[in-house]
Amino acid sequence: MRFIYSITLFSVFLGAVLWPSLSQATHVRAGEITTRRVSETSLTYEITLTTYYDEVKGKPAANDANFADMCFGDGTTMRVDRVQRRFINRGTSSVNTYVITHTYPGPGAFTISAVISNRNADTKNLPPPQSSDIIKFFVSTTIFINPALGLNSTPRLLNAPLDSGRVGQRFCHNPAAFDPDGDSLAFRLSIPQDIPGETGCRGRNIPAYLDPTRFSRTAENGGTPTFSIDARTGELCWDAPGEEGQFNFAFIVEEWRNGVLIGEVTRDMQIIVVDQPNKRPLIQPLPDLCVVAGTLINQTVTATDPDGNRVFISAFGGVFNVGADNQPLPAGELIPPAYARLVGGGSVTAPLTQPATATFSWQTSCNQIREAPYDVTFKVNDVPGRNITSLVSFQTLRIRIIGPAVQNLTARPTATASGRAIQLNWSSYSCAPRTGRDSTELIIYRKEGCTDYTPGTCETGLPASLGYREIGRVAAGVVTFTDTSALRRGVSYSYRLVAEYPDRSGSLNGGLSVASTQACLELPLLAPVLTQVTVDSTSESRGRITVRWSRPIGLQPGDLGGPYQYRLQRATGLDGTDWTPIATINTDLAPSAPDTLYIDRGLNTTANPYRYRLEFFYTDPATRQLTRLDVTEPASSVRLATTPAQRQISLSWQAITPWSNQNQTHDVYRSRSGPNGPFNLIAQVPVTNPASFTFTDTGEDRVVADGNTSRVLSADSSYCYRVMTRGRYPATDARLAGLGLLTNYSQIQCATPLDTTRPCPPRLGLDSLNCASLTPESLCNQTSFTNNLRWSPTSGPTCDPNVVGYKLYYARYRGNSLGVLASVPSATTSFAHASLTTVAGCYYVTAVSGRGLESRPSNTVCNQACPQFALPNVFTPNGDGKNDVFEALQCPAFVEQVELIVYNRWGAKVYQSVGGSLSWDGRSSEGAELPSGLYYYQVNVRFGVLERNAPPQVYKGWVQILRETVSQR
Repeated sequence: MRFIYSITLFSVFLGAVLWPSLSQATHVRAGEITTRRVSETSLTYEITLTTYYDEVKGKPAANDANFADMCFGDGTTMRVDRVQRRFINRGTSSVNTYVITHTYPGPGAFTISAVISNRNADTKNLPPPQSSDIIKFFVSTTIFINPALGLNSTPRLLNAPLDSGRVGQRFCHNPAAFDPDGDSLAFRLSIPQDIPGETGCRGRNIPAYLDPTRFSRTAENGGTPTFSIDARTGELCWDAPGEEGQFNFAFIVEEWRNGVLIGEVTRDMQIIVVDQPNKRPLIQPLPDLCVVAGTLINQTVTATDPDGNRVFISAFGGVFNVGADNQPLPAGELIPPAYARLVGGGSVTAPLTQPATATFSWQTSCNQIREAPYDVTFKVNDVPGRNITSLVSFQTLRIRIIGPAVQNLTARPTATASGRAIQLNWSSYSCAPRTGRDSTELIIYRKEGCTDYTPGTCETGLPASLGYREIGRVAAGVVTFTDTSALRRGVSYSYRLVAEYPDRSGSLNGGLSVASTQACLELPLLAPVLTQVTVDSTSESRGRITVRWSRPIGLQPGDLGGPYQYRLQRATGLDGTDWTPIATINTDLAPSAPDTLYIDRGLNTTANPYRYRLEFFYTDPATRQLTRLDVTEPASSVRLATTPAQRQISLSWQAITPWSNQNQTHDVYRSRSGPNGPFNLIAQVPVTNPASFTFTDTGEDRVVADGNTSRVLSADSSYCYRVMTRGRYPATDARLAGLGLLTNYSQIQCATPLDTTRPCPPRLGLDSLNCASLTPESLCNQTSFTNNLRWSPTSGPTCDPNVVGYKLYYARYRGNSLGVLASVPSATTSFAHASLTTVAGCYYVTAVSGRGLESRPSNTVCNQACPQFALPNVFTPNGDGKNDVFEALQCPAFVEQVELIVYNRWGAKVYQSVGGSLSWDGRSSEGAELPSGLYYYQVNVRFGVLERNAPPQVYKGWVQILRETVSQR
């Protein structure tokens, strides 16, 4: 720590060497805004504006810069006082800090900004028409406030934003960004900003800004000039400046947590490019490091100078717990504790000669474990001759600190009140720094089978491909765990532990430790195991299942006292737990004793699968009481299900057993004669998919040794099935594997396939009117009409020939949906649609199969009406019963509506009527007799045709009224 002070103090002494002075400089050179939440109970933030002033020509402005106007992003603004002014670069520049505390009303995104008048003059990439000394300086920082983030801080930029470069030589700068909360940082270029008016809270990119490459000729080693920033390390490089002068750039530091952007800081920085012969010094590349917490890091840093000049090596980073000014970071930003220091970087009186080396030393601890790496930025300055500007280079060392593995994990069998168990023990974990809600936890993982695995470099946690699953968690201070979850005798279990660190601001930021070595244990097998649960008969009340088991495996004579006893229990369902005792069998374990089989009767095997387990008891020599030694893993019967489909039946079956039915061949049997058989073997199904045992029967018999029963499945027949499974216990235990192949039958399940085959559509015909051949008298006195339809069946290879009837569909108007008109038997192929007021209408017919399936519609046929309507030109409304009314002549046909409008010879309308027919007696609309004479009419007639909204036909003409008396005639 003391050595860091000496380096920083020397940076003040070296002012003229590090920073050339510009006689034309005036006001603000660079700056940024940072924040830190200071209260756990309110959204209160300490906000700091850091600016760098030109103290040569800008000294009057710097003297007056006692405050800065700031906007807080929530609609409030405030004038903030300067709290510190510190001179650097032999007094040619100063660092000014403005600090204020602000409380936000609630969560959200807030952009904090500050504006200062003005920038210093003669910045080349901020050219006329506005000189840079009348452009306002504007910077901003955006924070995303979420109470769940805790006492979060924005990143700190520990390296000053003032640097020097040389014409024609690649220039690089590193801000030495450090996030005290361990959040991930990313960097991107931006553009310096001002505001469009005198005041405001919203910045804009300076319109006159020019990209630095506009001032470049070529890159240092030839090629196209570039200006870029490394998104990971923040190293900003210009390759290469083409002319001397003063330049300003801007970049943004993004703060990310768990893949979410939670803030960003904009830095506006300035460099001065000189045209001198000095070449920049170089730092040899540094490797990324990954160490287990508690490791002492001693990393050599080597620097050289092409001109042979002496150099200084300095370092920046949060691991030192000091800022660029060598002052301690705020308490909320300390890494607890950080022991990092740089040894041998040079001193005020003794810069380093070639080759220059320094040692970065850091005693890491458990408190520094986090997911994000630590960045340490090393900077080398050369010491050239008098009046020659010192140049710099940077290198970033990335260090990730991970948690150590849990040590000395062991496993041993034990027993609990609930049965078998395995007890794990391990040494007290060395990296458990806290307790309470933020405590580190140990995750216990287990898998069947033991696997050699050595974590790779910097690999934490357990890869999912190893097959471990979490079975428990304990606090880091615990050193034992008892596993009682579904343990099976004769199976080897592998255990590993991984520490998980809490994600808390300012200390640990989550993550997992290196995995422990495995503890592998096989539970001893001293009990019987089930070997068969097979359905012998299928019935709703008389079903039967045979259960078989082995004698106790691994039990040697004299191990336990006899006599012994088996107690068989049953539960309903594949995974039922309603265990009911069904048999007690006493045995002396003699090889000839019939004690390993039981036939369970009176079951509803039609509706239910059943599950069995077996308890084994021995006689305690001390008490002579029966004592339970163990209970077998449960095993269920095989349950078969059927799903009918089009001319086929899909089968699926399952069983939950301690042995594996995978990677075996299962037999499928079918009966075409019902549940009483006979059953033929029709398929042998290789089972490799652990999620599904399935087979689809299309009627084919794939195994013909017992006779070929291949035939297409009929929807008129029922088919019955049963399945025989094959299985084995795992080969990891030779005693279990020696039990051989285990076979079990399912219940019998019957089903009828579907048949969605439809008949072919018939061909339909209709007796239509021939309007052209009709005479006016053809339809006289006809008020009711009949449409005669005839159809003929059709056939095809994909159609069902079993037609039992037809459905006739009708719609009055063309384009309307057709509804069912009539259903007739298959012997009928004609239909008379009678009692119609018009022949207009459309029809189609469908054929219906014996299973009630309709064909597609036939062709659609339509009949059209033949409108007829004629009018006389004289009538005599004199009451003699002859020609008394004006009406249609010659048998009008298919008339639905008639509208009559009558005008006198002067054009006045005298009569109007609407009705189903035409009948005018020569009176006006008011009922007065109209005098003899000539009248004009318009008759609008709507006919009953196919089109629903067909326009009326219009008849126009004249008619004469004659009112002669009877006596006159």
